[in-house]
Amino acid sequence: MHNCARYLIFFQYIGTKYSGVVRSPPHQQQKKGVQNHIEDAVRRLKPVNPVSLSVSSRTDSGVHALSNSAHLDLQRSNDKPPFTDDVLLEALNFHLLSEEIRVTRAQRVPADFHARYRAQSRTYVYRIALGTPHHSQLPLTDHSLCWGLHNTDIQFWELTFKSKSFLYKQVRRLTGALVAVGQGRLSVAQLRELLEARDTRAYPQGTVAPARGLFLTRVDYNQADLQFPEEGEERGLSPSVNPED
Repeated sequence: MHNCARYLIFFQYIGTKYSGVVRSPPHQQQKKGVQNHIEDAVRRLKPVNPVSLSVSSRTDSGVHALSNSAHLDLQRSNDKPPFTDDVLLEALNFHLLSEEIRVTRAQRVPADFHARYRAQSRTYVYRIALGTPHHSQLPLTDHSLCWGLHNTDIQFWELTFKSKSFLYKQVRRLTGALVAVGQGRLSVAQLRELLEARDTRAYPQGTVAPARGLFLTRVDYNQADLQFPEEGEERGLSPSVNPED
C-alpha cells in the first residue's frame, strides 16, 4: 500500500479484567482482549487501511505483561506522511487512558517485519507470595498479581523462564509442578517423569498455577531486524501536529 507504514509497539497491561491479549470474538462483549482495545485506539487515528494487530506473544485471561509486543500497519488518508514514533506513542496512550493498558514504545520497522516470527526470545516471571495464611494479609494489588501460599517462613519468590517460544500454559504447569514438589504432592522422581514425558496430559489435575501470578516481562529481537531503511530521512510529523487530523 502506498505510504503505508509498519510499526512495532511494546505495551504493558494488568490482565485481570481482560480475556487475554488476543482479540475476543464479536459475540463476547463482557470481557474483551487487550488487542481489541489497542485496535480501537488505532482506529481513532482514522487510518484508511483495515486495522489488525499482530501480537508476538499470547497471554491467557488474567495473565499480565510488563512488555509484550505487536506490529501494525497504518496508512493515513490523502497521502499524509506516516506518524513519527513519538506521535504514535502519545496518540495511542491518549485513547487508552480508560484501560489498564499502556504503550511503552513505538518504532517504525521494515514492511516485512513480523513481531511474532522475528522474536528471538520471550521471558516470563511467575511471582509467588509465601507465608500468607490468607490473601487478606496481602495488599490488594499483590493479591491480584501473585499466587499466595502459606505454611512457610519464606516471604516471596520470583521464578524466571526464558525461551524462544512456549507451549500453551507451559510456564504455569512448570510453576505448579515445582510448588507441588515443595508441598510434597509430587516427588522429584515424578517431576522428572513429567518433564521426560513431554505431554501436557501427563500433568496431574490441579497442578496448573493460577494466571494472576504470571507476567510476560520481555520480548527480544535482533536489532538488525528492526532497522528501518530510511531511518535518517524525514518521515513523519512534528509532535505538535494533531494525530487525528
